[in-house]
Amino acid sequence: MTTPAASGTTPAPIRAGVVGIGWAGQQHMAAFHAAPGVELVAIAGQEDDVRTELAETYGPIDTYRDWQDLVARGDLDVVSVAVPTFLHAPIAIAALEAGAHVLSEKPIARTGDEGQAMVDAARASGRVLDVVFNHRRRGDMEAIRAAVEDGTIGRPYHARALWLRRAGIPALGSWFTNAAASGGGPLVDLGVHVLDWTLHIMGEPRVTAVSAVTHAELGPRGLGGSTGTKSGTGSAYEVEDLAAVLLRLEGGGSIVLETSWATHRATPDQFGLTLYGTEGGADLNVVDYAPAGDLTIYTGDGEEAKDTVIEAVEGRAHEAVVESFLATVADPSTWAAHDGSVGLSRARIVDAAYASAAAGREVRLDADQRIIEEQA
Repeated sequence: MTTPAASGTTPAPIRAGVVGIGWAGQQHMAAFHAAPGVELVAIAGQEDDVRTELAETYGPIDTYRDWQDLVARGDLDVVSVAVPTFLHAPIAIAALEAGAHVLSEKPIARTGDEGQAMVDAARASGRVLDVVFNHRRRGDMEAIRAAVEDGTIGRPYHARALWLRRAGIPALGSWFTNAAASGGGPLVDLGVHVLDWTLHIMGEPRVTAVSAVTHAELGPRGLGGSTGTKSGTGSAYEVEDLAAVLLRLEGGGSIVLETSWATHRATPDQFGLTLYGTEGGADLNVVDYAPAGDLTIYTGDGEEAKDTVIEAVEGRAHEAVVESFLATVADPSTWAAHDGSVGLSRARIVDAAYASAAAGREVRLDADQRIIEEQA
């Protein structure tokens, strides 16, 4: 591990490794490569041709086919985990135990219990564990959050949030559609983003109860996606393709969340947020993954409306997430506050949504966002 520089000398560079060489992993690589004071020294991934190409792009770096070999080096300061969800916990825990700080793609893990094991490992090692929630870094999301913080919207009390696709199952038969590998369908894949940006914008209210339904109407029939090239097990379609969730919040607030991989709806894909507050509201609609969506802030005294169209700047997504992660790593006084707890809370709420859908009833959550077992 890199040791702190002596006073008056140049700090040693932060040594970074990335596990996963798909789209997400490549976002981490580019951000580490561009960050001052950071050296991308190692990557790991199964695809030989991609790994070779990336080594040529970012070389000289060490490359590995197996993540265990990268972690076993023991000289990495930070490790990014950008692989299928079932691998998040074992890789993150091993890297933390090896002394590295960890940045994991969302969701933190397949379940809250796996996420808890990751958080426990971060606390035991005294290292940082952050989860990538890049959509809250969008300029339009930050603009809504600013309108909450400066009082323009007042106290937010209800939100409608969504991410809907027409035919966007990531890859039929891949790890995405295998329940054991992914932990679920669009709710755990897209919905965890929707949940994160909504709770973040609303000021992190505690969720007290969850009522959810899930549907699997298109995916099991081979509709709404392609076979693709993503890694997998040749699985049958085992997860939902649409989920709808009602969240009750402490203090009486509420959120309605809807997410799908495949639905008979208008194209292209759409995500966004409608927020109602005591002094104003906001409506954000993002179509076809535009870098900045259509955002309007609504205020007025009830008789005279005032609508303000906001031209939000483009966010910096993964680049901003990696920069914040590196800033945290550089400041030991902040490490304890970055132990993965936010990602864990999101996982607990997703667990509750799946439990509610399976049971056909509302489930209640305690202060740690764990399901309260009902007495018979």
